[in-house]
Amino acid sequence: MDSPPSRVIHIRKLPSEVSETEVIALGLPFGKVTNILMLKGKNQAFLELGTEEAAVTMVNYYTAVTPQVRNVPVFIQYSNHKELKTDSALNQRAQAVLQAVSAVQEGGSPSSAAGESVLTPAPSPVLRIIIDNMFYPVTLDVLQQIFSKFGTVMKIITFTKNNQFQALLQFSDPVNAQQAKLSLDGQNIYNSCCTLRIDFSKLVNLNVKYNNDKSRDYTRPELPAGDGQPPMDPSVAATLGKDSTSLLGTPSGMVTSYSSGGGFPSSLGAISPLSAAAAAAAAAGRVALSGHTGPGGVLLVSNLNEEMVTPQSLFTLFGVYGDVQRVKILYNKKDSALIQMSDGNQAQLAMSHLNGQKMYGKIIRVTLSKHQTVQLPREGLDDQGLTKDFTSSPLHRFKKPGSKNFQNIFPPSATLHLSNIPENVTEEDLRLLFSNSGGTVKAFKFFQDRKMALLQMSTAEEAIQALIDLHNYDMGRGHRLRVSFSKSTI
Repeated sequence: MDSPPSRVIHIRKLPSEVSETEVIALGLPFGKVTNILMLKGKNQAFLELGTEEAAVTMVNYYTAVTPQVRNVPVFIQYSNHKELKTDSALNQRAQAVLQAVSAVQEGGSPSSAAGESVLTPAPSPVLRIIIDNMFYPVTLDVLQQIFSKFGTVMKIITFTKNNQFQALLQFSDPVNAQQAKLSLDGQNIYNSCCTLRIDFSKLVNLNVKYNNDKSRDYTRPELPAGDGQPPMDPSVAATLGKDSTSLLGTPSGMVTSYSSGGGFPSSLGAISPLSAAAAAAAAAGRVALSGHTGPGGVLLVSNLNEEMVTPQSLFTLFGVYGDVQRVKILYNKKDSALIQMSDGNQAQLAMSHLNGQKMYGKIIRVTLSKHQTVQLPREGLDDQGLTKDFTSSPLHRFKKPGSKNFQNIFPPSATLHLSNIPENVTEEDLRLLFSNSGGTVKAFKFFQDRKMALLQMSTAEEAIQALIDLHNYDMGRGHRLRVSFSKSTI
């Protein structure tokens, strides 16, 4: 920056059809904008801020993050002018715009037609997102998929506060943050759960120290992963304390918004702005968003080991991620099967966790099928036990709404979580039982009450095999062993 700091900012290379409002929006997150001069012929503008401090913050911020107007990068530097003296007649329009904007900033907001953002300035490029009714895990990647539809997502920090999953998400431009807030606030990520509550944060910039599954700075891929939960930036922590006043809590038991399965066909445009993001997320093989109501959760699994696979083994493995209703191993292609989950979200979850895993020694491929349901064979027709209906199975893990199992969905891992262990069963018994499934037990640890334990196999593939063989294993005295993947290691 050649010129010394000044509260007047010189902006160059603006797109030719840009409006005063869009230029003012560049300065608004940093403080009051007191004057503006547009040089339309030259694609330039001067913006005067209320204080030099605000101007310094603005220039520093945009030095790190190239500002964009209408997706065109623009250049920002201090002006040689210390203030803007503008011809009042020439600049009447700009002054009118400024007055409208400052009226809004001081709290009088011009009412907006549905979904149109008026001159309301976006106070910050950072959104604070709270997720209500979180029955399915929502990851940093899912948030990035949804929000990047509205502009460039630069940084995300996720954390849990008051037992609620929250995130701070920074766009490159406050205008994008505003559009995302308008479109997504109150929407459900999945059918009738995971409702987004979105506010502007008081922060205008996030300080991300680590790139991992809790925080990410997309502008700095070279950041270290850190170990586990990154320490939170103190300024963020301080702000979070102040930043949680305007939560629109949903009364429990009330299903919010449109996607409660209230009879919209999923093709209705009204269903949600999330459907495009869903397609993108599905393409990326991530947990996606569902506009489905009811069925639609059929998966096609291929490259199965046809000597070994049975409908029961697929039911048990896929049942970790949802309630499997029916399984059909294809008669003329026995290395492939159709699996019907109870809804589209569960199908997505199973696909994103199991695609590429090894089952009976072969890497399986899991994709969404175009079938809406799995047909049962006609009465009296013997299909050699290749099709099985599990609709009324007592083994579904997710039948109870809000069940604890929703919070314990993890990718396949070498460490298994065992529960429902009878009191007379010893570590030796369990080690023996699990090594019989054809793997090596590396480590074992009982929980305090000895009803639960962690058991580590040498690979995730061995753990998958053990789970298929031993989930629901009869331990005697009516105790059936429950097995799931754990996120812990021993």
